Amino acid sequence: MAQTVNVMVEGGKASSGPPLGPALGPLGLNMGDIIKQINEKTKAFQGMQVPVSVVVTDPAKKLFEIRVGIPPTSALIKKEIGIESGSGKRKEQIAGNASMEQIKNVAKAKMDGMLAKDLKGAVLEVLGSCVSLGVNVDGKDPKEVQKLIKEGTIQV
Repeated sequence: MAQTVNVMVEGGKASSGPPLGPALGPLGLNMGDIIKQINEKTKAFQGMQVPVSVVVTDPAKKLFEIRVGIPPTSALIKKEIGIESGSGKRKEQIAGNASMEQIKNVAKAKMDGMLAKDLKGAVLEVLGSCVSLGVNVDGKDPKEVQKLIKEGTIQV
């Protein structure tokens, strides 16, 4: 019977310590091999927390599969515009400014894991994360940008 271990690791920096070691150690798998594969598959997400699933397909033969998810939308936005963290006081302080092109890039990266049916819907979802982070888009409040997209003034 397959077992799955789900963890969040920093892209390209998985190690045998927590959270991987304690979760996988009792299964008797080759930790070095697992960590090497995880780091290889997550290196594009350096500096971000990435969801990773280790699926043990055959415990007797010690066969496993690594599945890498997509980092949270907020992490992708921060990486795209080069900020460390969002604004804790978004109404008084702006954490950064993204271009509409950067918002589209994040939306395209997250599309598979979103409820949105199209790019427009995905962009609207990403703009919602911008509101939470205190990130403006093309110098405007993200709520205003959402409104302009919904009324057709801004095309996605």
